Amino acid sequence: MLLAIDTSTRFVGIALFDGAQILSENVWFSSNHHTVELAPAVAQTLMRARKTVKELQAISVAIGPGSFTGLRAGIALAKGISLAAHIPLVGIPTLDVLAVAQSLLPQPLVAIARAGRGRLAVGRYKVIDNEWRSTKEVEIISLQDLSQQLTEPTLVCGELTGEERRLLGRKRVNVILASPAQCLRRPSFLAELGWRRMQVGQVDDSARLAPIYVQ
Repeated sequence: MLLAIDTSTRFVGIALFDGAQILSENVWFSSNHHTVELAPAVAQTLMRARKTVKELQAISVAIGPGSFTGLRAGIALAKGISLAAHIPLVGIPTLDVLAVAQSLLPQPLVAIARAGRGRLAVGRYKVIDNEWRSTKEVEIISLQDLSQQLTEPTLVCGELTGEERRLLGRKRVNVILASPAQCLRRPSFLAELGWRRMQVGQVDDSARLAPIYVQ
């Protein structure tokens, strides 16, 4: 059984996965109270599924880009559980969690997370070997700059306000906006990604795993 933790932004997610079913999933908006809210939420997630920490076989954690404080809280807790329970830890880039949830299309994909001060962390993906794969390094840009860069039909998903969706929606020819539900980072997908990596032995060193901070 694997526990997934995502505290990359103000949207926080926890999921519990046994390899066949998502036993529990919880996503909420946190007003930068990750440190206070996270551990009790993990305990509640386990309790609802009638499971204990002793039954966990692995931890999957989102490693950014995202909020410095949020990432630190999530990764610290994941490391703590991994070391205390002697179970593998798998770090997954945050934008990969968004990408894997999208339908496969011939058009490229842009995945977005909040980077603070009105900026966006943007990852670019294309379908390669029947899955979304990152094609460029994550960059921090404004919505206006992103809009100008979209010169071909592109699927866009991620944390977007109503105003941002309206601005991008004006470029109907080049912007395919994912629905709000598809734009939510679901920890269930983080759990699945972590499980796949764990099955092939691609685990991380708990002492060395570090968040992705993009300037």
